Amino acid sequence: MPTVHHRTLALDDLEVFYREAGPADAPVLLLLHGYPTSSHMFRHLIPALADRYRVIAPDHIGFGRSSAPAVDDFPYTFDALADVTARFLEEVGVTRYTVYVQDYGAPVAWRLALRDPAAIEGTISQNGNAYEEGFVEDFWAPIWAYAADPSPENESALRPALERAAVEWQYTHGVPDPTTVDPDAWEHDIALLRRPGVDRAQLHLFGDYGTNRELYPRLHAWLRETQVPVLAVWGRNDEIFGAAGATAFRRDVPNARVGLLDAGHFLLESNLDDVVEIIRDWRGGF
Repeated sequence: MPTVHHRTLALDDLEVFYREAGPADAPVLLLLHGYPTSSHMFRHLIPALADRYRVIAPDHIGFGRSSAPAVDDFPYTFDALADVTARFLEEVGVTRYTVYVQDYGAPVAWRLALRDPAAIEGTISQNGNAYEEGFVEDFWAPIWAYAADPSPENESALRPALERAAVEWQYTHGVPDPTTVDPDAWEHDIALLRRPGVDRAQLHLFGDYGTNRELYPRLHAWLRETQVPVLAVWGRNDEIFGAAGATAFRRDVPNARVGLLDAGHFLLESNLDDVVEIIRDWRGGF
């Protein structure tokens, strides 16, 4: 089993925690996590792919073991998260990579791709949205309402998303046998969400999510123009980003591979071996 290193990189007054494994001269696979988790969600995927990739998985600012400054000290926007990630990549010497995105990792990656298109060798989206079709209306309605009007009433309607029941639901919904999901996954997230001030940071990111939709036309143009290799491997039962968000990639990249598995939002918790097999087969095709 490959050795996984757990490291922290200082970027001025911020610290970025990251996990890394694999040969230093191997192709780079950058893993970008979603809400409400961290690089912890990739703890099993990293050693499974480190025989052929240099696998790097940072925690976004405000998540996991990375710094979580107060909202007055850091602008919690997806632009800011992308800025930190770009600096992080520069510091660890990564200029070309395949990006694996899930949930919030997707809009961070799309910004990186639009800033430096030549850096992206391939894209793996695991329930990481890039199309309007992917939004499940019932889930997103309170987020859009808060983004349009961050009133106390709309904040109150959204705050349950930060609580235990909602976090656990993200892991278990859509999974045919929820006993296959390790409860430590959501317990890890809940503990870190309870750090002082993290609730305000997460509300700021909820409020900023609409800016990601604004990027979609430019992202789709980039996909069409470059025909970058795309793999969309998705829990088809996801009630946050629906399966239509996976198949939509074929509109711009007709050769995109789409794998829909009988699982939910956190596919790696229940279907790790399936995902590893699909990635290995997809990578072998280019």
